[in-house]
Amino acid sequence: MSLSLYQSSVATFERSLSAFLAILDKAEAHAQARKFEPANYLSLRLAPDMFPLTRQIQTFCDHAKNASFRLAGVAPPVIEDKETTLPELRARIQATLEHLKTLDAAAIDAASDREIVIPLGANKAKMLGANYLVHFVLPNFYFHLTTAYDILRSAGVEIGKRDFLGAVPGFTRI
Repeated sequence: MSLSLYQSSVATFERSLSAFLAILDKAEAHAQARKFEPANYLSLRLAPDMFPLTRQIQTFCDHAKNASFRLAGVAPPVIEDKETTLPELRARIQATLEHLKTLDAAAIDAASDREIVIPLGANKAKMLGANYLVHFVLPNFYFHLTTAYDILRSAGVEIGKRDFLGAVPGFTRI
């Protein structure tokens, strides 16, 4: 079986986004057990020049959504960055998951050798679909996902690698 762009993008994003929903549940439980407001997490960052938790989550959702839609040859829907609570961030992740379900796997798989044009601030760049996914999108998605995980872990939330990985398809202990 060959690995498709769809499996490498949408299926991967869905697993990671679902896993992060469970991480947010643990973060909220951690805050409640220690009797502080879960919203305290939202402005935390690993370093002064890095995005806070809220922006990390918005960004990994945008990478998953925008890349998948671009690979499918469809304009990505816009989601405003207006979340100010953990429930709103959960809703952002859920909305991203719902958007991903609307995409055609065959259209994404056909993008391997198609030129993808991406906005970069006031400029644009272009890459072939496979290179775009493997060398630009996935590293960016995982950078922001990992940073969000690390922010919560450094705040004392009891999460580990299994939480980050989520349900790995085809994984069976023997």
